[in-house]
Amino acid sequence: MNASADEEKKEGEDSNEGRTEGIRRHLTIIDNRLESRDLFVGTHDIIIVHGRDAYHLRLTAQNKLILTK
Repeated sequence: MNASADEEKKEGEDSNEGRTEGIRRHLTIIDNRLESRDLFVGTHDIIIVHGRDAYHLRLTAQNKLILTK
């Protein structure tokens, strides 16, 4: 099953650290998988909103992922 979604940076978020203005990403999801390189276009830090909680997903210098609340 193939699905895709466009994600655009939302304005008015609390912090702009690690973010680039105006980034538009095209995410392709195949069999519940997506490439992390598609998430980290122009940044090493993204925010995932789950309900009322925000999580930070960071890409380290050693190419590891760290998820924090």
